Amino acid sequence: MAETGAARSGEFLEFIRRSARELRNGEAIPKTLDHWKDLRTTVRKNLVQAIGLSTDKPGPVPVRKIREQKRDGYRIEHLVLRTIRTGDGWIEMPANAYVPEASPGKAKRMPAVLCVHGHWSGAKQDPVVQSRCIGLAKLGFFVLAVDAFGAGERGLKTGLGEYHGEMVAATLWPTGTLLCGIQVQENMRAVDYLQTRPEVDPERLGVTGTSGGGNQTIYAGALDERLKCVVPVCSVGNYQAYLGAACCMCELVPGVLTFADQWQVLGLVAPRALMVINATRDAVQFSVREAKKSIAGARPVFELYDRSDAIRHVPVNSGHDYNQPMREAMYGWMTRHLKEIGDGSPIPEPKLNPEDREAVRVWPKSSRPRTHISLPQYARQLAGEAMKKQVEPVHAEHWESEAEWRVAHLKRLCRVPGKKTDGGKVQVTKSGESVTLQLEVEPGITVTTRWRPGGESSPGLALVLDLDGAMSAVKSMEYTGTLKAGWDVAVVELRATGSLAPKGNRVRRALDHNSSQWAMWIGRPLITQWVSDIRRALDGLGKLVYKGPLPKVRAVGRGGAGPLAVVAAAIDSRIGEVHTHGAPVSVITDQPYGDGPIGTLIPGSLKTVGDLPQWMSLLAPRPLRVVNPATAGGKPLGAGAARRELKHTLATYRVMKAAKSLSIEAGS
Repeated sequence: MAETGAARSGEFLEFIRRSARELRNGEAIPKTLDHWKDLRTTVRKNLVQAIGLSTDKPGPVPVRKIREQKRDGYRIEHLVLRTIRTGDGWIEMPANAYVPEASPGKAKRMPAVLCVHGHWSGAKQDPVVQSRCIGLAKLGFFVLAVDAFGAGERGLKTGLGEYHGEMVAATLWPTGTLLCGIQVQENMRAVDYLQTRPEVDPERLGVTGTSGGGNQTIYAGALDERLKCVVPVCSVGNYQAYLGAACCMCELVPGVLTFADQWQVLGLVAPRALMVINATRDAVQFSVREAKKSIAGARPVFELYDRSDAIRHVPVNSGHDYNQPMREAMYGWMTRHLKEIGDGSPIPEPKLNPEDREAVRVWPKSSRPRTHISLPQYARQLAGEAMKKQVEPVHAEHWESEAEWRVAHLKRLCRVPGKKTDGGKVQVTKSGESVTLQLEVEPGITVTTRWRPGGESSPGLALVLDLDGAMSAVKSMEYTGTLKAGWDVAVVELRATGSLAPKGNRVRRALDHNSSQWAMWIGRPLITQWVSDIRRALDGLGKLVYKGPLPKVRAVGRGGAGPLAVVAAAIDSRIGEVHTHGAPVSVITDQPYGDGPIGTLIPGSLKTVGDLPQWMSLLAPRPLRVVNPATAGGKPLGAGAARRELKHTLATYRVMKAAKSLSIEAGS
């Protein structure tokens, strides 16, 4: 119980893993086709909702050909597909079509394969991707290779090699449209296009990709039944194996473990053909061992359709790749199921010669149109659409009814129990007048709260929150200044923060990248867990320090903890006022987020409780002090810009007749 620091850095991960096991405990593989079809409907519906896949039925795909290159036995058409219409124009997806030369006297339509890339820096231009495209084309398949949103030729800048994860893809979270969902949507649009090509048989389509492209393959194959042959490579494992790994945002399916594990998603492919290829020397989440678990669950589903021969697992002795043995296994499987030739055994690869990746770009050098819409720019557009429903209140009764359902929604997310529960382990340590409480707030999660008394006539208790950890909070001006003002002060070592953060938690600019993702997998965004920690800390302080009701409580949120302080106060009336210092006042931006946490983001929050100004409005008429407000990217806001961002909050405090209770202190 008394362990601290590095000794407890694995606590959160073990809690997440245990929670995941409990969520999937007792699930049974369907014994009848009717049982599976019922489960299939539920899993599919939940999956579509989790990734934010658009259910709109668009028209034909506008396409233009930029140029064409002749090659030995095939040609490359460099195309631009318009995939998603937005208020600012079309989102455009560059694509390379590898078109086999027509055999003399043969006018028969050919099968087609959609090739999606993983996290190779060259994206569709990378030699790893080119190789399978050329091989398939020389074997008589029409091939369409596309760049994923934010990668390849679709980055923030025109050069190849950008990464579309971490703080780029995180801008989508509040919109409820995840990068995974956009990838599936665009890959479906690519299928729409394939079905219009005169050379292509629209009934004989396949999809393949490796790593992140394998994930695209899994979800496109699961959700688009036009794809008759699905070959994910170095991507299938087991969702529970993702817990502990650092994975790209494009692989995240929020809350999936509340309704499925990966075998059910693979089962959605049945009765169509599925080949899963794994490398023997790969990360655990893509390992042969974990993939076998998912195959063992999916295989009986195929058997229910009398299609046991339509699923195959192929381990390859190699590292993470899409190498020649993997490609040859894929060629044989595609040939069997899209050409009805052979038994699916590997087919030798034709001679191929991948080119310099710059030579096969759709937009060479800097020729990409200036109208190109980047991933964060699209996130900003989605946010704008969602925020049209967030109107300013016109009178107090209007806002009170709005606030009621918003708070109820937040309480559901935070899983606030209707009846407070005790029974967790408690340890109290005194050092002079200071008190340290260690409370087991959930099985395996211990929260440490350090309390110091203020002056003899303390105005109340200030709870200083810092996502860099309790020690960072103690060293802050907010802590020392509040203590000098006579307040009792407490800091809480929240789960997965500070010394309790999992090892390797940071990925590039995202300080809590891994812990935030793991929390999402089990359907409990990190901010909702932190709110629970804060509430249990207040329970402990009341019971063990104050021996009764708490005094006036002020929550002080430093930096990224500002939104946390606001949500905690919104659902816990014991917090009488909130101060934020250097905190963002919006999650909406058309640029990647800056260095900071992502654990305070809630998927789809803009469609429900709104942006941070709407969250802050929930505190009215309680005092709210916003000091040095910042943009979503972490840049300081001037006074005028801050007031514009907080327009909803200002209006709410006015209609609640509490305008003087809101203080905005920004630079000039």
